[in-house]
Amino acid sequence: MRGAVLVAIAAVVGNFVQGWDNATIAGSVLYIKREFNLQTQPTVEGLIVAMSLIGATVITTFSGSVADWLGRRPMLVISSVLYFLGGLVMLWAPNVYVLLLGRLLDGFGVGLAVTLVPLYISETAPTEIRGLLNTLPQFAGSAGMFLSYCMVFGMSLQDSPSWRLMLGILSIPSLAYFALAVFFLPESPRWLVSKGQMQEAKKVLQRLRGREDVTGEMALLVEGLGVGGETSIEEYIIGPDNELNDNQDHEVEKDQIKLYGAQEGLSWIAKPVRGQSTLGLSRHGSLANQNVPLMDPMVTLFGSVHEKLPETGSMRSMLFSNFGSMLSVAEHPGKNENWDEEAQDYGEHHISDASGAESDDNLRSPLLSRQGTNTDKDAVSRGANASFMHGHAGEEVGSMGIGGGWQLAYRKDEKAGGGLKRIYLREEGVPGSQRGSILSLPGADVHVDGECIHAAALVSQSVLRLEDVSGQNSIIEAVDKPSESAVKGPSWRDLLEPGVKHALIVGILIQILQQFSGINGVLYYTPQILEQAGVGVLLSNMGIGSDSSSFLISGVTTLLMLPSIGVAMKLMDVAGRRLLLLSTLPFLLLSLVILVLGNVINLGNTAHAVVSTISVVVYFCCFVMGFGPVPNILCAEIFPTRTRGLCIAICALVFWICDIIVTYSLPVMLSSIGLAGVFGIYAVVCAISWVFVFLKVPETKGMPLEVITEFFAVGAKQVAAKEQ
Repeated sequence: MRGAVLVAIAAVVGNFVQGWDNATIAGSVLYIKREFNLQTQPTVEGLIVAMSLIGATVITTFSGSVADWLGRRPMLVISSVLYFLGGLVMLWAPNVYVLLLGRLLDGFGVGLAVTLVPLYISETAPTEIRGLLNTLPQFAGSAGMFLSYCMVFGMSLQDSPSWRLMLGILSIPSLAYFALAVFFLPESPRWLVSKGQMQEAKKVLQRLRGREDVTGEMALLVEGLGVGGETSIEEYIIGPDNELNDNQDHEVEKDQIKLYGAQEGLSWIAKPVRGQSTLGLSRHGSLANQNVPLMDPMVTLFGSVHEKLPETGSMRSMLFSNFGSMLSVAEHPGKNENWDEEAQDYGEHHISDASGAESDDNLRSPLLSRQGTNTDKDAVSRGANASFMHGHAGEEVGSMGIGGGWQLAYRKDEKAGGGLKRIYLREEGVPGSQRGSILSLPGADVHVDGECIHAAALVSQSVLRLEDVSGQNSIIEAVDKPSESAVKGPSWRDLLEPGVKHALIVGILIQILQQFSGINGVLYYTPQILEQAGVGVLLSNMGIGSDSSSFLISGVTTLLMLPSIGVAMKLMDVAGRRLLLLSTLPFLLLSLVILVLGNVINLGNTAHAVVSTISVVVYFCCFVMGFGPVPNILCAEIFPTRTRGLCIAICALVFWICDIIVTYSLPVMLSSIGLAGVFGIYAVVCAISWVFVFLKVPETKGMPLEVITEFFAVGAKQVAAKEQ
């Protein structure tokens, strides 16, 4: 995982530059107003600040489609160049018009970085730490703000502070961003797969994961090109096919399905669980329980999945603790034990349909690479066991695991003789799963002797065809050369797929609510807000002027935000995105209400300054723990690979339009309804946001991107059924 972490750290330099720019303009605008006499022209002042947002909005309109065509990495390189050019123009800026041009170029760079860095990290990060790594942009942005405020504060102590120098220094970190983007960042492996560049994608994955065998994840990425179709939820009692019967050549019973995994010699017998699903859904996908009348069925579905999964902790899960040893003695145990990889690269298996009749098509050891082979039984057992665990940081994971304890398997499509079904499997936390005992589940007429587990399964059509993996071809070879129908570009029609459309609605609405909670308005104008609140009183005894006092307190505020983001990074993959939002939004609301009361009630200068400062600090710290990073993380997770760039661009476009409205209107609102009125509006939006998150936003922690989008496909059916 070390490679993915280093790549994420390099990518978020773009967010560092964005945070640097945000704080710099917040400080320098005080001096820009004085030089160009803008004290009576709040609209021009708002335009200077908002011009960067206008540039971000303009470039976002086509950034997604261009990123899907050109790639993620080239767009990050272009972003660094635009940052650099914008900094040079602002350093020169002889008048307002040139300054606006520099802010526009800077905005182009901001738009690309803010839109594409979360997407890039999501497509390169391991499932288990994807939330942590995607919180890094928030951390980097806040670190950039802190260092920028330190710089602005130091320059404000001079007799004649230069706002041009404040803004022009932006070019220096931009150069570092350019060097990292050109010489260190690889292209996204998911984008490479979507363009059919399988060998290059495999090399990038090997670098990111720090191991040679990445065949299971390569298969996941290929299968991700076809998500969003007909997906159903099934539940199985799974055991190795040789444990259910000592004879390896036994006939499969009619109620059994044979599944094939991703390693040599691995196959299972799966008995479907009949009756009511423990996920809260029937096997036909109808919603069984709806405790809250207005709650989106999507939220209930995702919540049921997380509730039924075994408990995890401290970066190590004991999921499938017995399944690893079970796999080591799966079909062909002798071949595992005495496997000569020099003599034979691939084994042979047969796929069975639901009726138990064996097909002549063989899968020839799906998804097995020579680099991932083991030459003794113990090594195979260890590799298989690792594939069903999160493992410690840096621990190698077997090729079958696709992240978060999920596994990828295949079976023949019972209805289409030439097709394969892909199956995403995850053990459920159901009491009664024991080694060497009879398993009996409530509501399930399934009794299996021997070692077995109860697993939930997402079943949908594979992008691979049975003819691609029969004869002399194996699944790994089919993955290396997918059909042209699987590898195709995005289309606007793809946005009409139920799962994509539902995800897009959630992504757009959460971006709107995030912006109208007032964060960027408070962020850009923090020095002026604190100045109006009288913070100069707090530092007047130290001989520090009003301007410098507001910069210093703004810098301290951003410094306090950093440990708050650190807490969010720790909890993002443990508590989850949804819980962080529900926990932090009430504190945002409370801090805004206190700000309103502090501006309505006459508390005296000192008390007013103290209350306002504490409230602003609490607002920022709680925001960066939840409502700051989570919307971007969600938007980078919930869309299929084929449409991810396009959908994120749409969400980002909404984000920037709302940002422009908030930022441009804030000076006018401050002069008309005052701080109390502005914060009162933001407080109402925070209350609405909590209700929206509770009813509409699902939990996505610990799930591979492709599994998340499959769940959205299933959940969209529930929404449609509920509306009918």
